[in-house]
Amino acid sequence: QVQLVESGGGLVQPGGSLRLSCAASGSIPNIYALGWYRQAPGKQRELVAGVTTTGIKSYGDSVKGRFTISTDNAKEVYLQMNSLKPEDTAIYYCNAMNTIGYNYWGQGTQVTVSS
Repeated sequence: QVQLVESGGGLVQPGGSLRLSCAASGSIPNIYALGWYRQAPGKQRELVAGVTTTGIKSYGDSVKGRFTISTDNAKEVYLQMNSLKPEDTAIYYCNAMNTIGYNYWGQGTQVTVSS
């Protein structure tokens, strides 16, 4: 009974920063990766950043150089977001994937970048 809970979203001005956190309420069996996805209005859900248990990190093209993903013993995952742009506005979802491709999802946290 794994649950992922996100926090840290909110309203920020363009150029500002936010740090998202995600914590697992229970042990994630056979975890392979942790990550963040986002979905903007009218858009498909897209990968923002991910990290495997071996430390391999991936970033979406639109956030490379601005966002950084980090983890704490594969139980918590963080997303440091810098130089935020209005186009970063979306609901951000925490994700965990096990070694057979099963995904766990958080409920999402809203990030709004606006003056």
